Amino acid sequence: MTSFIVLVFQLSILIMSVVIHEFSHGWMAWYLGDKTAEYYGRLTLNPLKHLDFFGSFIVPLSLYFLTGGRFVFGWAKPVPYNPNNLRDQKYGSAKVAAAGPAANLLIASIFGFSLRFLPAANVALYEIFSLIAVINIALAVFNLIPIPPLDGSKIFFDFLPYPLKNLRAFLERYGFLILLLAIFLGLDFWFIPLISFIFRFFAGRGMPFL
Repeated sequence: MTSFIVLVFQLSILIMSVVIHEFSHGWMAWYLGDKTAEYYGRLTLNPLKHLDFFGSFIVPLSLYFLTGGRFVFGWAKPVPYNPNNLRDQKYGSAKVAAAGPAANLLIASIFGFSLRFLPAANVALYEIFSLIAVINIALAVFNLIPIPPLDGSKIFFDFLPYPLKNLRAFLERYGFLILLLAIFLGLDFWFIPLISFIFRFFAGRGMPFL
C-alpha cells in the first residue's frame, strides 16, 4: 500500500477504535445503572460525538510522520459518567474503566485470529487486519497503565488499600507529568515489545511492521 493509503487506513482505524473504546465505557456505565453518557448523547458509535481535535487528529498525524508511518496513536473525548449512580459501588468504576481496553482487546483478538486463516497471497487484507489488531492492542495496553488519567489508574485505585490513599492523591496530582516523563524516557522500550508479544499470541506470527 502507498504511504497515503496507509495513512488513511491508520487514521480511520484509530478513529473507530477510540470511538468503540469510549462507547464501551459509556455502555458499561449504562449497564451498571448510570445514564449520564446517554443523557449527553455519547452512548453512540457516531464518531462526531466522540472525536477530540487534538487527540484524534493532531497527535496521530504527528506520530505518523515522526515514525515514518510505522505507528499511530490517539484518543477521543472521555465519556462522562457519574460513579455515584452505579449499582456496584465497590468495583463499578473499575468495570467502567476496564470496558474500553477490553473492547479493544476483543477487536484485536478477532482480527488477529483471523490472520491465521488468511491466504498468504492476500497481502493487502493481511496488512489491513494487522493494522486493526496492532492499533487496538496499543490502545488497550497504553490505557491499562496505572497512571492518571489513563483507565488503568481507575482500576488500580479501586483495588488500592485504604492505607495507601496518599499514593492515590499523589498520582492524581502528578500522574500526567509522570506519564509524560515516562514517554520521554523511553516508554516504547517495553511498550512495543509487549504489543508485538500480544499480536503474536493472537495471530500466531510476528507483526509485518514496527
